[in-house]
Amino acid sequence: MGSIGKEVATEILPYIRVYKDGSVERLGGSPIVPPSASDPETGVSSKDIVVSQNPPISARIYLPKHLHDQHQHPKVPILVYFHGGGFCFESAFSLFETRFMNRLACFANAVVISIEYRLAPEHPLPIAYHDCWAALQWVVSHSNADTDSNKEPWVSTYVDFDRVYIGGDSAGANLAHNILLRAGSEGLNNGVKIKGAFLTHPCFWGSEPVGSEMKDVEEREKLPLHTMWHLVYPEVPGGVDNPMMNPVVPGGPSLAGLGCSRLLVSVAGKDLLRERVIKYYNTVKESGWKGELELVDVEDEVHAFHIVVSESENAEKLIKRVASFLA
Repeated sequence: MGSIGKEVATEILPYIRVYKDGSVERLGGSPIVPPSASDPETGVSSKDIVVSQNPPISARIYLPKHLHDQHQHPKVPILVYFHGGGFCFESAFSLFETRFMNRLACFANAVVISIEYRLAPEHPLPIAYHDCWAALQWVVSHSNADTDSNKEPWVSTYVDFDRVYIGGDSAGANLAHNILLRAGSEGLNNGVKIKGAFLTHPCFWGSEPVGSEMKDVEEREKLPLHTMWHLVYPEVPGGVDNPMMNPVVPGGPSLAGLGCSRLLVSVAGKDLLRERVIKYYNTVKESGWKGELELVDVEDEVHAFHIVVSESENAEKLIKRVASFLA
């Protein structure tokens, strides 16, 4: 990597190392893989597209096999997905994400578009929030039949814009939550509504412990999640108690404003974030939010298990559960 002898500024193992010269070494994540005209396991087709030149946003889009094979063009749901990775590693083009998206598109019979947002620390937050919002607005702009040189045919042809979903895992679920609040207050292009969203093991934190979380303040501040938030969003007011990271903090935006009509929240039994996410779920339930709310709890599993070990029995069950929510 040519990093011998360079001075380390910040190191969050086993995820990322930042050097004093500004260069970044990403230690976490999975290798980049190409899209496929027909995935061997699912038959799903995928391709990489440019969402926007300025800002530079790209995506990988997935089309279930049977849509390709039919002469008519049935309309199906679309999922706009935001990958995890602590806002600073992983990619929409990685092996883990591509494998997960292929299975989700297949089981849900939905068009899926996974957004390649810009990563911190080179592009500190809130850049990723803005990229994901711009990408979602671009997707729903396809609901207007007027011609546009930057239209994606798979979106224009196959998508039912009454069934727009967003979702994400870990940091991606944090992104999705914040986009739901923005959609609730600002609305989307062409008056499109978000039908539903799934937040899987969302990356939320705060200075005050929830439930059985570690109580010692100094030890809490050494946790990777705590140090990573400061790395990816150094200028954030309130630190880990900013509502973007701590959505249940007193004085934060009301969760009654979430801009969707269905919400699926999932937790894992061995996830450090588990009790905090259950508190989020309960806060939504008590907020006066008018939508349908569900909680999926998978015992004996760790954070993001369904992406890292996607062929396990529990992973398949969770992926199929999310797929049935989308379908």
